[in-house]
Amino acid sequence: MNAKRKFLFRAGAIVILLLIAGAMFIVGRGHTVFFDNKAIEYNGQTYAAPYKVVVIVDGEQAAKLYDKERGKAICIGQKFTMSLEVTEVKGGNEETSTITLDLPYNMDGIIINMPALLAGLPEEAYLSEFISAPDETEEEEVVPDDLTLPEDITNPG
Repeated sequence: MNAKRKFLFRAGAIVILLLIAGAMFIVGRGHTVFFDNKAIEYNGQTYAAPYKVVVIVDGEQAAKLYDKERGKAICIGQKFTMSLEVTEVKGGNEETSTITLDLPYNMDGIIINMPALLAGLPEEAYLSEFISAPDETEEEEVVPDDLTLPEDITNPG
């Protein structure tokens, strides 16, 4: 009876730890969210970038983006809420909106294209994974000292 009780307590502890680990994976998952303010073409139509987009996350300005600029913010969890202050043209009126997005579990770096998001396009148009480019190392070209070919290659006959 004592061994059975010991086993049940151990099994219960393992189950509780697994539940806590699962909850922390969902709640504590961190993402780097990049904001791109550049024109995008989707289904043959071009969506121009607004003149300026100010992204506010957790009450603080995360980015102020003009055409072809990128900003970023860190998000913990799967829900990402941001306020956008959008100015379509220089000197124009500023429109404010709040957007909440569900972030994918399988992506650490996420790029959100602002013109596609503001146009109401589907997630496949405005959300993509950030993949950093590998550092390009210069390969040293090896040049032989003697550029003559052996005789048997130059005179096959």
